[in-house]
Amino acid sequence: MSDPITLRLLDIYRIGLGPSSSHTVGPLRAAAAFREGCLERGLLPDRIEVRLLGSLSATGRGHGTDKALLAGLHGWDPQTCDVDRFQTLMDAPSTTPWGNGSVTLSPDDVRFLRYAEYKHEDLPHPNTMTFVAHKDGATLFEETWCSLGGGFIARAGEEVEPERPAATPPLHPWHDARTIVERARAMNGTLGDIVLANERAWEERPGEVAEGLDRVWSAMRACIERGTNQRGILPGGLGVGRRAAELLERVRNGKVDESYVHIARAQAYAFAVNEENAAGGRVVTAPTNGAAGIVPGVLVEAAERLQLDRDAIHNALATAAAIAKLVKTHSSISGAEVGCQGEVGTATAMAAAALCQILGGGPRRVETAAEIAIEHNLGLTCDPMHGLVQAPCIERNAMGVAKAWSAAQLSLHSTLQQVVSLDRVVKVMKRTGDDMRREYKETSEGGLAVSLPEC
Repeated sequence: MSDPITLRLLDIYRIGLGPSSSHTVGPLRAAAAFREGCLERGLLPDRIEVRLLGSLSATGRGHGTDKALLAGLHGWDPQTCDVDRFQTLMDAPSTTPWGNGSVTLSPDDVRFLRYAEYKHEDLPHPNTMTFVAHKDGATLFEETWCSLGGGFIARAGEEVEPERPAATPPLHPWHDARTIVERARAMNGTLGDIVLANERAWEERPGEVAEGLDRVWSAMRACIERGTNQRGILPGGLGVGRRAAELLERVRNGKVDESYVHIARAQAYAFAVNEENAAGGRVVTAPTNGAAGIVPGVLVEAAERLQLDRDAIHNALATAAAIAKLVKTHSSISGAEVGCQGEVGTATAMAAAALCQILGGGPRRVETAAEIAIEHNLGLTCDPMHGLVQAPCIERNAMGVAKAWSAAQLSLHSTLQQVVSLDRVVKVMKRTGDDMRREYKETSEGGLAVSLPEC
């Protein structure tokens, strides 16, 4: 049997800047880690070059990867950095304190390598970046990092983040969907109970995880609040208009069919989150930025309507995270690796599982809801137009909300007959992603991304 899953709950829900967890948050964190590596070695370069490869090179401009790298080299944190200052980093060179001196960072030193300039088959990951610290024309230090999706990063050749040591053995070990469901049923609890019990055993101080989930929930709600009060055109040149405020207004004015109103409100919330993400605002990975609207859309609407208390919200978030942990361990949540089935497909399954639990479903029905959600997202491509996380990404999140609702209802209100297990569907997702052509995995070279001139 494989090792137990020890991914941390608050690594699934990272608070950071849009528009992409793999192309913005991950590169920012990798750049900050490279900076720390230089400082630890006492190096004071006069120039830092960054070479972007794979999907980072193909769609990095539209995703703000260049700004993110400069922010990381400044030592900024994606959870706390000034959003307005972040947006100006490409305007001119900027100077940052560096040990006993300073380093000037130039936007021109971020290089987007063309596909023909490197051996793509040798890349350690589709999202690869190489940092080079120069001094008087010589190389002081060079390091290659990979952005794994969801804001996770690793040095080339490593599978986990080096700065986060392996957790102690979990209190309730689980390896896959089957084992977590078995453990939850044995303790007459939920998938979230298993996740939270393990997390509390790993806490450095009591209440740490609960406080973290409070911050996550507050950030989700704040993002929805901002997004539903904005209008206008999103940046990037694609001409996509904000629609969240209008959608929510129609719900509030009774212009939506009563049988659809809960989904419509949740979809307006999803639009709000993804429009904020597209504008470079602060969002929560759930499990990625590109799919960040589905879980908060579904859960915030349900929490408001059903008046869920803090414990129920935390448990629902933990149950959703269990699904993300499962997919990240046995497949991928990166659009550059497996297409959008890994992002929107996983987020839809997370929301379906959490909603099924909120509405009274036990662990087996929760698992089935997640399985249905992923099964009907298999093969979903990642094909953002102009490399922007706008079209089809924003509407795709709203559709994910509807699919999550449908999956939860199908699991709750039909005879429980699971033809394919969640574990098997996750493995199929991985195989499907492996079989998918590169053009359909966040390169903007296939699918809808190349259809715009014809429209």
